[in-house]
Amino acid sequence: MKAKFFVVLCVSAALTACAGNKSEEVLVNTNQSAQAAYNDAKEILDSGLYSRAIELLKAMESRYPFGPMARQVQLDLIYAYHASGDIKQCLASIDRFIRLNPNHPDLDYVYYMRGLTNQKADENSFQEFFGIDRADRDMASTKQAFEDFKILTSTYPSSKYAADGQARMIFIKEKLARHELLVADYYSRRGAHLAAANRAKYIVEFYRDSSKVPEALQLMITSYDALGLNKLRDDAKAVLALNFPQAEMPEQSSN
Repeated sequence: MKAKFFVVLCVSAALTACAGNKSEEVLVNTNQSAQAAYNDAKEILDSGLYSRAIELLKAMESRYPFGPMARQVQLDLIYAYHASGDIKQCLASIDRFIRLNPNHPDLDYVYYMRGLTNQKADENSFQEFFGIDRADRDMASTKQAFEDFKILTSTYPSSKYAADGQARMIFIKEKLARHELLVADYYSRRGAHLAAANRAKYIVEFYRDSSKVPEALQLMITSYDALGLNKLRDDAKAVLALNFPQAEMPEQSSN
């Protein structure tokens, strides 16, 4: 009886293994050429069925890791992961592609996708939809997106993605300046005037074309005034008056 039970277990295990192999075979038809299998996966990807496309592309990557379609499959996987919202897997695929293909002709696209994906990582679609300002959150991924687009525009200035990358850099810079101003204001309201002045100064120095520069200068003036740093206060006032004559000059203490 025990021997029969052992045989049943072995048969069951074998059937399970076969089921796994069969599943892999269903994803990639062994009777198809690599090009035909890719065409099927691309058709599904273009139709917007990203999860299914990812399954097929991963199966192709596994079956044809060194074939002529391998790099294109990897590029399509990057797009599919991005479109499906799988930020972590998309970034991992991008970094792997860059590491293994440092001279690939489509690296401009890969850096563009990394910028888009990092930008997407810091977005909250619900809050963005209802117009809630989320510049107060952690901006690490947004800063990385800026660096990604900077690599794109500086290394591949003739790329068809460069213009959009440049526009996104301007948008990101404004968001980062707004973030710094919120932090500076937070410090100011809690009496940490030196920290507030330093964050505001950072905006003036690194985001000088931002619309938040006048507010940053105003905050520098009030912070330096509270600290009794009259020379720095007057310097900030002069910069504000010269460059933004319409901006309101903050009140200062009588010291």
